[in-house]
Amino acid sequence: MTLKERITEDMKAAMRAGEKERLGLIRMLQAGIKQREVDERITLDDAQVIAVLEKMVKQRKESIVQFEAGGRADLVAKETAELRQLQDYLPAPLSDAELDALIATAIATTGAASVKDMGKVMGIVKAQAAGRADMGAVGARIKAKLGAG
Repeated sequence: MTLKERITEDMKAAMRAGEKERLGLIRMLQAGIKQREVDERITLDDAQVIAVLEKMVKQRKESIVQFEAGGRADLVAKETAELRQLQDYLPAPLSDAELDALIATAIATTGAASVKDMGKVMGIVKAQAAGRADMGAVGARIKAKLGAG
């Protein structure tokens, strides 16, 4: 079952169970997927659906920070619940050891020697770690390894 099919099945289950909040979130997710399909005139595969999910997760994280700063505990709780539900669709995150191994392999494969080669390494790591790691943190790790190397 593809990720899109799983999301559709979850939407049907939420409808049957009368879970309004979950149904609303799933519909918003489907709208985001459909919007990208229409804009790019393609049918999204799992990797592209994960990219849409990552964008939505990032938006929730940013909103949580803003709402906490504004003292809006009610909205923080809502965004946190949505964040958890969205993360259920993402693959299991990579451990630090797995991520370090992936970065080391990418550096060896590309022959990267300095921070100037970071783009090559990032391209390989991003393809393999999509949806499984925070790319901002991955970039910082790569930079640290290449700076030390």
